[in-house]
Amino acid sequence: MATDVDRRWHLASDSLEVRLTELEYALMRTFESFGRWQAECLALSAGLQASGPENALLHVVRMKDRPKSVKELARLTNREDIPNIQYGLRKLMKAGLVERHGAPRTGVVYCVTETGREVTDRYARARRELLVGLVSRLDDPERGFGEAAQVLDVLSGLYDRAALTAATHRRE
Repeated sequence: MATDVDRRWHLASDSLEVRLTELEYALMRTFESFGRWQAECLALSAGLQASGPENALLHVVRMKDRPKSVKELARLTNREDIPNIQYGLRKLMKAGLVERHGAPRTGVVYCVTETGREVTDRYARARRELLVGLVSRLDDPERGFGEAAQVLDVLSGLYDRAALTAATHRRE
């Protein structure tokens, strides 16, 4: 019985491509797990069913406790899908977690409501209890997560650059 794992992919023809493809597959699975975690933690904290990106919007709106425009939210979340961001904000407003201030001519910004603040505080407590407790069992998690964040930031830039090149050379 063979013990060698077949690491070939249709996306990979050499060892670098195999490792990159394995990383991408891990990123896909992590993205889905992270979204599920966000949705479940928000449901636990607020009884609200929301997607991972909607949950991220809530926390980014609250970040640094200052109002943010849609354009700023898009930049901070590295998103370009403004209509989906606006849909998520409407959903959070309907739930009473976010409110809109200003007018289109003078500038619209979003901030969390008092209920949104309470929900994000409950979320933080649930996160601390359920996730941070697990993370603290890892060997040197602070160093590991710091390094992982740096790698992910670099990858984000590489994927953005490759996407721009692909868009530049796209045939329509």
